[in-house]
Amino acid sequence: MLKNNNWLIPYFEGKPDMWNTKPPLMIWMQVICSKIFGYSELAMRLPSAIAAFLLVLYLQYFVKRYLNNFWFGLITCIVLVTSYGYINVHSTRTGDYDSLLCLFLVVYVLSYFLYLEHKNKRDLLFFFVALILAVLTKSIQGLLFLPALFIYTLMDKKFFIFKDLNVYKGIALFVFTIGTYYLLREMYNPGYLNAVWENELGGRYMNTVEEHTGEFLFYYNMLLKHHFKEWIWLVPIGFIIGISFRNILFRKLTYFSALISLSYWLIISSSKTKLEWYEIPLFPFLAMIIAMGIFGIFYYLLIEPKLKTIFLFPVMSFLFLISLSYVPYTKMVDKVYLPKEYPWDEEFYQLSYYLKHALGKLEETRAYNICYDGYHAHILFYLNQLNDLGQNIGFKDWVFLEKGDLIIASQSNVKQYIEQYYIYELLSENKTIKKYRIIDLKC
Repeated sequence: MLKNNNWLIPYFEGKPDMWNTKPPLMIWMQVICSKIFGYSELAMRLPSAIAAFLLVLYLQYFVKRYLNNFWFGLITCIVLVTSYGYINVHSTRTGDYDSLLCLFLVVYVLSYFLYLEHKNKRDLLFFFVALILAVLTKSIQGLLFLPALFIYTLMDKKFFIFKDLNVYKGIALFVFTIGTYYLLREMYNPGYLNAVWENELGGRYMNTVEEHTGEFLFYYNMLLKHHFKEWIWLVPIGFIIGISFRNILFRKLTYFSALISLSYWLIISSSKTKLEWYEIPLFPFLAMIIAMGIFGIFYYLLIEPKLKTIFLFPVMSFLFLISLSYVPYTKMVDKVYLPKEYPWDEEFYQLSYYLKHALGKLEETRAYNICYDGYHAHILFYLNQLNDLGQNIGFKDWVFLEKGDLIIASQSNVKQYIEQYYIYELLSENKTIKKYRIIDLKC
């Protein structure tokens, strides 16, 4: 898109991308960042980081409007940004769709909640705008909170919404905007709608795609054992305290957050295709439930009339908050500033590291070809940068190498094939990276 200026159809290796069929809102943002900052890792990842920052600001804005309470918003944000699965790859730290999607999902869900409470047309407008942007970010996944919103509307007996003309105007705006994009895409990229159906609708939900399978409790176990293990034990405590508040606003928000979380979890758990980053939209709502419990104790220690005159209790309230968040926070700092690479990731990432390093030593890659088995978009990013600098480097099938080829390989199976079937000169070896000159095919 940065090179061909086709803002409607994303391309992959010179052809319309029919594998990644998501609308291109995230790609638009990355292209804009590339025009401003240059084609770089920063440009790819900045939209995700900005989305995370805006989500934190929006949560504070929402809490201020609905509860008029700074501390509850702060606690919610602390829980969110110390959630291992939220500050993670494929979320806030990489150039993927899910951080941006999470922002728009939270905005439209909480805007709808505010509209039910206050009947402010501005909230309804925010709901539909964010809903449109969520779908333009990640297609069908942007709609997965709607069933819970419908159920909550019925449970809370907010039947006025079905008679509100502005709601139907918003639906018309949504259908027109999303329909226009998909029809234009199909017009200029025939077969796109069929690819969407196979990849995103019936195909991904009803069938296992690319062997990404798992049991029904896949996401529960992921939260429990990995991505939310420092906080998840507080979810039931937060729910019980939340529904016990005298203030009905806290009780309603607790029930609402629990319904949203449960509904979304059931939907993604029922899908045949399971990927760990599908759980990302859960974190803000689980954070609010947990914040109910922490805030309940914090507020009692800080404000309770019988205790607030005693200096010790305000101090204890802050110590309580710090003690709960200390371990998750320090783990997050270590994760961000002292990242650890698992042994099973070394082979996958080593070639990317090598090519990134080669940007400063161009003679190391000039006129080489890369032999790589599998999806290689993470490598293509650096390869494109090298070719922009005149390196003339590309991919080549290791089965059809020719005399004189200069080859870079990092995967065990590829290196084994080259060494078994070709006469070669090993030019260099660095960790998992080997550079070969092909002399001839073995007889």
